Amino acid sequence: MNPTDLMARARAIHTTELSPQDILLTGKAVVVTAGGGGIGLGVALAATKFGADVAVLDVDPDRCAAAENALAAYGHRVLAIVCDVLDTEALRAAIQRCADVFGRLDVLVNNAGGVRGGAFVTQPERSMRKHIDMNLVSMLVASQEAANLMIGFGNGGSIVNVTSIEGMRAAPGYAVYAACKAGMVSFTRTLALELAEHGIRVNGIAPDHTITPGMRANISGPVTPEAWEDTDDSWGLLVPLGREGLVDECAGVVVWLCSPMSSYVTGVTINVDGGTWASSGWLRDGKGGWTLNPNGSEVLI
Repeated sequence: MNPTDLMARARAIHTTELSPQDILLTGKAVVVTAGGGGIGLGVALAATKFGADVAVLDVDPDRCAAAENALAAYGHRVLAIVCDVLDTEALRAAIQRCADVFGRLDVLVNNAGGVRGGAFVTQPERSMRKHIDMNLVSMLVASQEAANLMIGFGNGGSIVNVTSIEGMRAAPGYAVYAACKAGMVSFTRTLALELAEHGIRVNGIAPDHTITPGMRANISGPVTPEAWEDTDDSWGLLVPLGREGLVDECAGVVVWLCSPMSSYVTGVTINVDGGTWASSGWLRDGKGGWTLNPNGSEVLI
């Protein structure tokens, strides 16, 4: 697509001054991988609340059924497909089916992923490959399938990759997972350039600790299970905003990235982390200051 066509499309998106309607996803078809729970379900629910037809792909049949019921309450078209993203042919077929059913494909949210902690020097190769397949390869395959469909429909589109703050910083005990998430961030930038001529934007979000069943099962870093429950003290020290993140706070950023409101944003990954990336090791000392000392005995500012 040449620059003149791209400019014409931009003008078609914003035919008037900025309006509250620009945040809506009315008439768009959205696919969310691992959309049966956690952040994925939150994104799916937000998308349908903002007017989209939504398809969720999930490996768990029960979660698929529950998600379908929850989404159907909002009156838009819903599709739930049992799909293991590790089966790449099934993943491609599922995305194609979504496009066939909805008659279009406007948004893909790559939310599927998984992690298991452990020292890298003892991590089995099988575990390494599963991390790569689940977190990285599934995103590559889904993005390729969706991008080709979006190009064919000719309506532009949006791809949003759910990475992690661990792709931005060191993550001892989660080396392969962090490498995959860093790869997602780099891929997001590159694919944004490759698809720009088609009017397809590619962005990402990088959550940190967010209240989901999966996160509660995989507490990382210095946070112990006991500290997890002690939110008043622990999260006030660890997170600049003083608390865990909420699924809807991730979903809200995804909706914005998929909407006309962000029509000039592509190739970026937004940290949805309460400020933990910005703090870079600084912790609240509990006395109104900040410290690099995990014991909080030295107030630096």
